[in-house]
Amino acid sequence: MSATAAALPDRTDELFGHPKGLYVCFFTEMWERFSFYGMKALLLLYLTKYHLFTDANGYNLVGAYGGLVYAMPVIGGLVADRWLGMRKAVVFGGILLVLGHLGMAVEGHPASSVHGVVTRDAGAMQVFYFSLALIIMGVGFLKPNISTIVGKLYAENDPRRDSGFSLFYAGINIGATVSGILCGWLGETYGWGWGFGAAGIGMLAGLANFLYGQRYLHGHAEPPDASRLRERVLGPLTREHSIYLGTLAGLAVIWLLIQMHSVLVTVIPGVLEASPVILAMHLVTACLLAGVLWFMFTKCTKVQREQMFVVIARIVLGLIFFALYEQTYGSWVLFSDRVMNHSALGVEWTASELTSLGAFFILILAPFFAWLYPRLDARGINPSTPAKSAYGLILAGVAFLVLVWSARHPDANGLTNIWWFVFAYFVLEVGEMLLSPIGLSAVTELSVPSVVSLMMGGWFLGTSYSEVVAAELGKLSSIEIPEGETLNIVEALSKYDALFVYSAKIGIVCGIVVLVLTPLIKRWMHGVK
Repeated sequence: MSATAAALPDRTDELFGHPKGLYVCFFTEMWERFSFYGMKALLLLYLTKYHLFTDANGYNLVGAYGGLVYAMPVIGGLVADRWLGMRKAVVFGGILLVLGHLGMAVEGHPASSVHGVVTRDAGAMQVFYFSLALIIMGVGFLKPNISTIVGKLYAENDPRRDSGFSLFYAGINIGATVSGILCGWLGETYGWGWGFGAAGIGMLAGLANFLYGQRYLHGHAEPPDASRLRERVLGPLTREHSIYLGTLAGLAVIWLLIQMHSVLVTVIPGVLEASPVILAMHLVTACLLAGVLWFMFTKCTKVQREQMFVVIARIVLGLIFFALYEQTYGSWVLFSDRVMNHSALGVEWTASELTSLGAFFILILAPFFAWLYPRLDARGINPSTPAKSAYGLILAGVAFLVLVWSARHPDANGLTNIWWFVFAYFVLEVGEMLLSPIGLSAVTELSVPSVVSLMMGGWFLGTSYSEVVAAELGKLSSIEIPEGETLNIVEALSKYDALFVYSAKIGIVCGIVVLVLTPLIKRWMHGVK
């Protein structure tokens, strides 16, 4: 790539004070997140209500899917960094996502239970599992690279970087807000296939937007060496074609793994067991960590090495936060579906529609934070990135305390009040705005340029573990209702209360620890804010 192609666009190629490429990424990610969260809003309810999964098995599958969907960006980021380039990776990932989300619309026949024996539509279940595999692989290629493109649109230490990521985050949440309401309403009103199908159409719109807007990326998303992609490595197949073919082979592996969500494999006889999904995640993590540590101690200066350690710390903080946050698609969904009064503003809200609350509040908060950070920075009072992270963790814990209050103070009908649920979402999303978009910005700014997509993949790998941890936490509140009986509301509230207290402790204690360590983390950032 020439120096001219890689040059940052000048200020004449901007819109509302930001590069036009930001808006290409904005709308691409908006539609991708529409499809992703539209499907996710329905997933646990679909499993437990339509396919009659138990709570525990539903959490297992959601955790396995979430773990794999956020682990794959490590591979997608690596392939883009070394060979494919971010633009090609995003397009390929988008195609896989379109196919996966449309495949989810094949619902088959509903499961039946006779004397405790559940019978499911075997063919439809295989289509379902393969569709999940397509989504997992598609996210792996698209997610780390679209975020990395945003970072490359700004010069080093550009004060607009944080606000740019905040606006990008708003795009994510526009899609998530609309998807939860639209896909949730279609799925629970007209049939699950309608909700999942709408998600697929949204992803198709996102792919079309990216293809149209590629010219505004100004060469930042191209392959590092286009000639290497054209080299023949497998007979007549070029390296690029081999990457695509290898990806399709990987789909078969993921297809098998996602079906083994409840299977345990003995690692150490009589001592340790783990699911194949967890073992696969551990393998990816070990390879990533070994490679990153080798790079840090053989290729980096002392300053670069300490900044990379901060990136790793950021990934761990993101893992903790999202282990709490991702319960909004697990325990919070079943909590709102089973033990909450759904009436508000003259509308009866479904549990899947209420998942839009998080994105809705981010949508409101993002412009405020985008306006706030540059002004705080100009006055020299902008809190450091680690301090923001600490406050985000603490607020996540406080959000669960709000739900504890609601569980302990139900209305006269024995159900919790929906407005406490709304308030908990608001507190949680203020915490997310303090931690997540700034975390993405820090990864792109602190990572050594040659491995920035790989480290972005590491960020999402941390998120993959948070999905698994969130599922395990959710199982603490699992409720199995015997055939022919109804839910015991009092018992259910007690289980959710215990889970929420435990989750609150995790967020608040971890946040305080980060506050204590903030001076050290700031020193290792070496001037990066």
